[in-house]
Amino acid sequence: MVDKLDKTDLKILELLQDNSKITNLELSKRINLSPAPTLERVRKLENSNIIQSYHAKVNANALGLNVRSFVLVSLAWNKENAFDNFVNKIQSIQEITECYIITGDADFLLKIICEDLAAYETFLFKKLSVIDEVERLKTLMSLSRIKKTKVLPFIYKN
Repeated sequence: MVDKLDKTDLKILELLQDNSKITNLELSKRINLSPAPTLERVRKLENSNIIQSYHAKVNANALGLNVRSFVLVSLAWNKENAFDNFVNKIQSIQEITECYIITGDADFLLKIICEDLAAYETFLFKKLSVIDEVERLKTLMSLSRIKKTKVLPFIYKN
């Protein structure tokens, strides 16, 4: 499907990622297309599952969620169904906002968001480390964020 996207489609995606509340009229002006074909293109992107949903970006610090960390998790592969059991158990842990299967020195990379260090300690010792399938944990504490973009990199092809 990506091969079938033209520069206008990619510009629409870029603009909607930057501001999903942009009106169709404003979007059409920014891409130099009339409103009806603009809306048709957006619907096509939605129907093809390229645009999956629209979200409100919430300021974690404004909610008192000030600690961000990453945890490398190595599984105890000798436990039966270690992968499936671990994945199922972490689904209900709210502090885990992202989970990636990775290669290298660990099996998973978790992104954790907590209120403060005390809350992180509680999460680590009462929720994550008690999961039977966890063999080893390594915390990487975030001091500050240098860059975060919500816009995916598009390469415009001629």
